Amino acid sequence: MSMSLTCTSLSFAWPDGTPVFDGLDVAFGPGRTGLVGVNGSGKSTLLKLLAGELAPSGGTVKVTGEIGYLPQNVTLGTTLRVDEVLGIAARRAALHAIEAGDVAEAHFEAIGDDWDVEERALATLGELGLGHIGLDRTVGEVSGGESVLLRLAALLLRRPDVLLLDEPTNNLDLYARRRLYAAVDAWPGVLVVVSHDRELLDLADQIADLRSGEIVRYGGGFSAYEEALAVEQEAAERMVRVAEADVRRQQRELSDAQVKLAKRKRYGQKVGDSGSLPRILVGARRRAAQESAGKHRIMHEERLADARERLDEAVEAVRDDDEIRVELPFTAVPPGREVLTLENLRTAYGARVEGVLDLRGPERIALVGRNGAGKTTLLRTIAGELPARAGEARTHVPLRFLPQRLDVLDDESTVAENVARFAPDATNNRVRARLARFLFRGARADKKAGTLSGGERFRAALAALMLAEPAPQLLLLDEPTNNLDMASVRQLTSALEAYRGALVVASHDLPFLESIGITRWLLMEGGRLTPTTPGELEDPDRPVPPGVSGGEQPANEPE
Repeated sequence: MSMSLTCTSLSFAWPDGTPVFDGLDVAFGPGRTGLVGVNGSGKSTLLKLLAGELAPSGGTVKVTGEIGYLPQNVTLGTTLRVDEVLGIAARRAALHAIEAGDVAEAHFEAIGDDWDVEERALATLGELGLGHIGLDRTVGEVSGGESVLLRLAALLLRRPDVLLLDEPTNNLDLYARRRLYAAVDAWPGVLVVVSHDRELLDLADQIADLRSGEIVRYGGGFSAYEEALAVEQEAAERMVRVAEADVRRQQRELSDAQVKLAKRKRYGQKVGDSGSLPRILVGARRRAAQESAGKHRIMHEERLADARERLDEAVEAVRDDDEIRVELPFTAVPPGREVLTLENLRTAYGARVEGVLDLRGPERIALVGRNGAGKTTLLRTIAGELPARAGEARTHVPLRFLPQRLDVLDDESTVAENVARFAPDATNNRVRARLARFLFRGARADKKAGTLSGGERFRAALAALMLAEPAPQLLLLDEPTNNLDMASVRQLTSALEAYRGALVVASHDLPFLESIGITRWLLMEGGRLTPTTPGELEDPDRPVPPGVSGGEQPANEPE
């Protein structure tokens, strides 16, 4: 029987009554499907419904075969051994017991036919770049990114027919992502992946676009989807222009008809008043004229209503994923101007910059490397949030830092109030006018920061920093595309196109980095900062330098 996943008349609402799906019909067959949509459209909720983690309020989910689900955020117990995470601990223990001479029937029942379970487990770990971990290590000894790959390894070992992945690359570095891409590319069954990772989505056989509770499919990967969407949007915008012209024409015709009818009415009144025609004839003509005028008016009003309805439908077809269009002239840095100097710098966790590293003019530097290499620590040291252990980091222009946590915003203040904190001399009108360019128009600027969606919060934090006074001429961004939907990434790219200062961005998202005009690539590896190129970063088998785990910095390490 062919593997498949089918939803029929699927409905779901949150406990407060907010609807997410109402009668959704969708089916996924063999192959790779990328599920995309703006933040809050219900992608993760749909995966949970498909996986059985949530119960629908109506409709059914039917799965042919076994299902495997990798959620976006799951914390594993730090004392769990790797073989326990992989789900093979009991079989492995039975195997070792038999090898030691214990031939109890229970051991054979535990193993079943899976006598090569250890070899398969080690091979799967090796395919995902985790061969160095072994089966007896504990979760507390591996990094966050490695724990994501461990959970994927557990699913691969189970060999489910249907695999559901929710933002699997969020916490993975460049090299771990390459491993995951290879696993996805080789997947033989049904695979549905929610992601904002362009490279991962380009491996898909089709893109399923979730919008307003409905799914529209597009053949090919994400690049083909973008091309098809661009053609659709061009046609939709053309239809809006045609519909707008029709509304204007119908308004003119209605207005002209009303003028003509008013003239006829005045003429009829004049004839009646003159007494040149018998009263009975004048009355009959007046009644006929009124009846004709009423029909005429109703006809034009109906035509206008139809034209407006067509316009509404045309507007509905145009996506409102607006781009940020802003001018930031005061962020400009002249070529050759000294912006940042790092001299024999040693950071809190041991990363270092030997000699002198200068950033001059409007350079755009990509800071890349494995998780845990020290990129965030370096940015925080440059921003003055962490003291240097040795050497110094000197900034020569106004600087702003956007951390991953987006904690530059006060949750109890509105978007406008947050921006005003960074530009205290700006008038309220000026703040709001500039916020409108960041898509916070009217009442949206009065929303409290704590109520914003992920994409809105990022946009508000970016606006607060970019609109700050004095204008930032050096901008530090730490993993800015993490957890952003595609529309938000496009908005970020648009804003950075308008930014004319120097930029240092720590990111694992190579397509994003290449789209924003990076002029210099620096690799943080083995505690050192060295020049690199995008091509050198593509190798998933690049060896891990001594002392680098591939994971995040320990939270309890002293600064």
